[in-house]
Amino acid sequence: MTLDHYRLLGRSGLRISPLSLGTMTFGSEWGWGADGDEARRIFDLYVDRGGNFVDTSVNYTNGGAERLLGTFIGDKRERIVLATKFTMARDPANPNSGGNHRLNMVRSVEQSLKQLATDRIDLLYLHAWDMTTRPDEVMRGLDDLVRSGKVLYLGICNTPGWRVAQMQTLADIRGWSPFVALQIEYSLVERTVEHELMPAAEALGLGVLPWSPLGGGVLTGKYSLADVEDSREAAVSASRKGVIASSGHLNERAIEIADEVRAVAEEANSTPSQVALAWTLANPTVVSPIIGARTLAQAEDNLGALDLLLTPEQLDRLNRISAPSPVFPARFTHRPLVQQLIFGNAAIERRGCPSDNVRPVDGA
Repeated sequence: MTLDHYRLLGRSGLRISPLSLGTMTFGSEWGWGADGDEARRIFDLYVDRGGNFVDTSVNYTNGGAERLLGTFIGDKRERIVLATKFTMARDPANPNSGGNHRLNMVRSVEQSLKQLATDRIDLLYLHAWDMTTRPDEVMRGLDDLVRSGKVLYLGICNTPGWRVAQMQTLADIRGWSPFVALQIEYSLVERTVEHELMPAAEALGLGVLPWSPLGGGVLTGKYSLADVEDSREAAVSASRKGVIASSGHLNERAIEIADEVRAVAEEANSTPSQVALAWTLANPTVVSPIIGARTLAQAEDNLGALDLLLTPEQLDRLNRISAPSPVFPARFTHRPLVQQLIFGNAAIERRGCPSDNVRPVDGA
């Protein structure tokens, strides 16, 4: 696999690379990102290898990430599929500078267009469900942006599966622009999305783009049990370790999973980062994991995942050590007794999404 072996994004005809370039690490405004020169080297490496899908947000490094991208892209603009996001507050003192309502939606798009120095956004994500705005306001507002030509495609992130289904159905019924992408956290330390969100994506025509496929860096093997920490800080930490601790992933189970990733990497003559990314790419629902490097060396390492093919035995080991506990109703309906009550003694071919059977947990 190579960066120029393009994949289709969800129900759209848009062609994107099998790894996306994330830019939350572009800019030093948050205390731990890449400076402009290093960010430029990472961007050039990705594009020169054939990569065409770049992910950012209006608020990343206080707008610094988009401003850097605006200077990097230049005459490469037509080669790049440019994705950005709105929702997050840009002015904590202004209650309308965040959220999914139309006012923030339009203001955020206008700010992104200015920061990115472009006339359109190829893919606009709703960054997170705000628990306040009505779905019809969101979907109608997004459709208006598409009709205006300022936005071409729509995606959604960090939203419950039932709400994604509600909004997608609303768009389909009313003839509004649908979502084509679902961006969610997915890695060996975050697999609970397999319960609802990934099957929903398959059923609704959404391409899945995992963020934090390295578990915030835990799966790279840089942390040990001595680093275990759970932070409840609300502010963005000035250190990467602090950011991971605030995500809840710097725990004993994650370290145990990372140890198995390291063992597989040694067998495969690879690196833990490459193993973690290759595992994510092995899921047929995944279109393009998002890599977020702070150095050129990290970017080179991540791109090496495209050359790694894990064996069935290695995948099985990783699946088992990271398997999420089953939840209702699957915890109930997948039990042998209930399966027998539903189907009797007949062998009946199942109809449904392939992810109904993805990486099953023992007893499920």
